[in-house]
Amino acid sequence: MSELHRITVNPELCGGRPCIRGMRIRVKDVLDLLASGASREEILEDYPYLEPGDITAALEYAARQSDHSVLSVA
Repeated sequence: MSELHRITVNPELCGGRPCIRGMRIRVKDVLDLLASGASREEILEDYPYLEPGDITAALEYAARQSDHSVLSVA
């Protein structure tokens, strides 16, 4: 089941960047934590207002954003 419903975009919040459930934590923040080696458990411990589905939503959002054609101009 998709968790994308957890991702919100509000022009008045975080400069219109994708956020988790209307909070001031951006998808990028969660992805940066994961990329730096933080585990899901560590993230949830450090940010108790996040839920496991929020992390899944951030990953799902990133996966969909990266699934675009790349055109090469030679």
